[in-house]
Amino acid sequence: MTAITVLMIIFAYLGGSVSSAVLISRLYRLPDPRRHGSGNPGATNVLRTGNRSAAAWVLLLDIFKGTLPVYLAWFLDIAPLYLALVGMAACLGHMFPLFFHFKGGKGVATALGTLLPLGMDMAGLLLLSWLLSLGLFGYSSLASIITALLAPLYVYFIKPEYTLAVALLSCLIILRHHQNISRLYHHEEKRLLHKLKKPRP
Repeated sequence: MTAITVLMIIFAYLGGSVSSAVLISRLYRLPDPRRHGSGNPGATNVLRTGNRSAAAWVLLLDIFKGTLPVYLAWFLDIAPLYLALVGMAACLGHMFPLFFHFKGGKGVATALGTLLPLGMDMAGLLLLSWLLSLGLFGYSSLASIITALLAPLYVYFIKPEYTLAVALLSCLIILRHHQNISRLYHHEEKRLLHKLKKPRP
């Protein structure tokens, strides 16, 4: 592992440690996402406040946190396996942010961002999988888990040299959802679509 690879891993972790959900919520004067809704500082939980603009900004910034370091690492011709470490570092920064007492989100949007350099076909498949799963089941967490499981399969047919890297990233995302998996098993998970429906007058 070269010095530039180590620097890129550190850069990815520090960038991932910037919590978009917390900062955007402060800017919009919304409740702290770590103490609101599911307690997860991510776009989905910010959306539960009803402010779609804030949630959209959180989503875009979280994706950017993953895309930037991986794209830079790819531009520097870092090997696929080390690209995975850069991507995982960005996700770990989001999950365990240095600047926010190591209390972060699930890393789904950031993981999506790490995969964008693989091509828009990959991004489109992941987004479509997430939307279809959400539409079918109504659970944001389950949609994320299903998408994470499908990601290595997609990349195998698109750019097979990155299959191991994406599989490692998918494992990280699924492990981060262990509490959601438990709640889903015990039928205690809250449906996102149900929460977003407006009450009838």
